Amino acid sequence: MRYTLFFPLFAVVFCACKQNPKNAEESIPKKKPNVLILLTDQWRAQATSYAGDPNVSTPYLDSLAASSINFQNAVSGMPVCSPFRASLLTGQRPLTHGVFMNDVQLDTNAVTMGKIFSKAGYDTGYIGKWHLDGHGRLQYIPPGPRRQGFTFWRGNECTHDYNESVYYENGDPNRKIWAGYDTFNQTDEAIGYMNDRKDSNNPFLMVVSYGTPHAPYHTAPQEYRNRFDTDKIILRENVPDSLKARAKKDLAGYYAHIVALDDMVGKVTNHLKATGQMDNTIIVFTSDHGDLLGSHGAYKKQQPYEESARVPMLFYVPKKLNIRAEEKDALINSEDILPTILGLCDIPIPDTVEGINYRPYLEGKEQVGETTLLTCVQPFGQWNKPQHGAREYRALKTKRYTYARDLEGPWLLFDNVEDPYQMNNLVGKDSYVELQKELDQKLTQRLKETGDAFLPGMEYIKKWGYPVDETGTVPYTQ
Repeated sequence: MRYTLFFPLFAVVFCACKQNPKNAEESIPKKKPNVLILLTDQWRAQATSYAGDPNVSTPYLDSLAASSINFQNAVSGMPVCSPFRASLLTGQRPLTHGVFMNDVQLDTNAVTMGKIFSKAGYDTGYIGKWHLDGHGRLQYIPPGPRRQGFTFWRGNECTHDYNESVYYENGDPNRKIWAGYDTFNQTDEAIGYMNDRKDSNNPFLMVVSYGTPHAPYHTAPQEYRNRFDTDKIILRENVPDSLKARAKKDLAGYYAHIVALDDMVGKVTNHLKATGQMDNTIIVFTSDHGDLLGSHGAYKKQQPYEESARVPMLFYVPKKLNIRAEEKDALINSEDILPTILGLCDIPIPDTVEGINYRPYLEGKEQVGETTLLTCVQPFGQWNKPQHGAREYRALKTKRYTYARDLEGPWLLFDNVEDPYQMNNLVGKDSYVELQKELDQKLTQRLKETGDAFLPGMEYIKKWGYPVDETGTVPYTQ
């Protein structure tokens, strides 16, 4: 009797599938898109040929940009390494996740990218610079909570020795060395990882975190350094005479790192195309912050100027998601990257996330990103010394203006359209009184919305219990 009842039911299902194979295909769960994040260190938004830099050619990035959403006004909300990385992983602002300075640990109980994607059925991998552990820059980070949900591991906490650099492999506590220039090795590791999973039923999340083009500027392979003549480097107009010779020399090395990275972008994308994975892989290319490189009389990051705070931001989205590749002028911040990726992957966004999901914006369904915040807590440290005119600040950035307030009151106001090199501070000028007042009110409102009391930096350090030395810097060990 059971066989008699079962056969007609089987026959009905079989016939229905045969008559309508489209429905049968739709009944099979579709594999979610892979996610590849190419994260660089200290790459300012201006330093690509697609962004108009006259000194450098980045053909592979230009090609990727042409087929991606190019967020031209992307910023690093707290332009320092560890704060950006913690915001990338959590979708939170630095004063929420607590990593508002380098060399401190992200809470191992945090809801992070690796954990979210693992729960959604993804294989997760991380290669390169981590800088979120706070236990010493060359120390071993064991599998488990301190890796924040990432399983495959070829990483180091932080090193800027790009030749024969230290890394750790999965569960092995013994130091290993990447032979030669680590940018090349890290790329090969990523390609091997993705190749091993091209036929897998599980999608992957892979973060490749390069240490370059961060200083030291003159350590790229000689073949790349030979491409740049110091005397032919064209400086930005806001580099003072006193720094021009140094900036030209350092920019030549900076660009050498960049063209090496561009070649690696080409190597990765060509592999994805050759293996058929490009059609189901979201690629995010960005940087944790920029580099002043002499602009405004300073180096490195942390300040609210364009060269420090603006970063490249490309989202390559497979065609099947029906999102058009184009340039976008909305401001997108560090904490917005995770929810946007989750939105594109149709993965629920946890309540802990503070950033904005830009998928509806990319689909033309809503407008976002008219303003965003820039924040600096530290009034000290190597890159934000008061003698360089730096200080603690809160800044509001719009599509046209940058307005910054320090603890004493209004500090900077720039019209970034009329004054792209930010050389004319409009604070206190008669014809800009109303604009300054309007932007100050908007900044006050945003700080209120985000629960930021804008206290002196040491108050936050005391609140989080971070140990600092006499210079106000977290000491770290090798």
